[in-house]
Amino acid sequence: MEVLAVMTALLIVLAAASWSSARSYFRKGRLAGMEEATGEIIRGIRSHYEMAGQPPPDPVSKALEAITSFPRGSGCENSIRRYHARLWIFGDAVGTACWRKGFDACKLQMTPATNKVRIDLSPGEIAQLAALGDLGFKRMMPNDRSMEMHRFAGEQQALAGTCALERLEQSIPKQHRLSDHAAARLALIRNWWPPERKRA
Repeated sequence: MEVLAVMTALLIVLAAASWSSARSYFRKGRLAGMEEATGEIIRGIRSHYEMAGQPPPDPVSKALEAITSFPRGSGCENSIRRYHARLWIFGDAVGTACWRKGFDACKLQMTPATNKVRIDLSPGEIAQLAALGDLGFKRMMPNDRSMEMHRFAGEQQALAGTCALERLEQSIPKQHRLSDHAAARLALIRNWWPPERKRA
């Protein structure tokens, strides 16, 4: 009977040791798999956050150093959690670096050349400028005798036209800006549509 009890106790100890060893091997294998996958991911995404001739951003370098300096061989659950935390920090740093690289590339692509000016206009403002430009072109022709009359339909249309022209004038660099006609145009509008006339 005592032999049977000893054998049972030994079998229980052997099962517990086997279970503990299997769990330890599983955790070590899981950690090794995570490290291998991380190495492949880092090699794959390096071209997305690195810029030619420049070192990687500091947050990415620090996060990468924290991952590569992780102690090998420890397979407990806490080590896996610590490795996860380092991967989260690395992912956040890489995401920010990729966004910054894309933003800078788009900004460089959208920036006009040194001798060019770029301005954003709404369709209504473009239509106003096209109409005013066409009218100005016709008025500057030698054969213009003001036979065809073009007038603003009201004060709001005149204000919209002068606002579009003012935006266009403000986009001209100061050294190339001939003069500021905005005040003169507003004076013309106020003289033609005075407050007393609008109240009447």
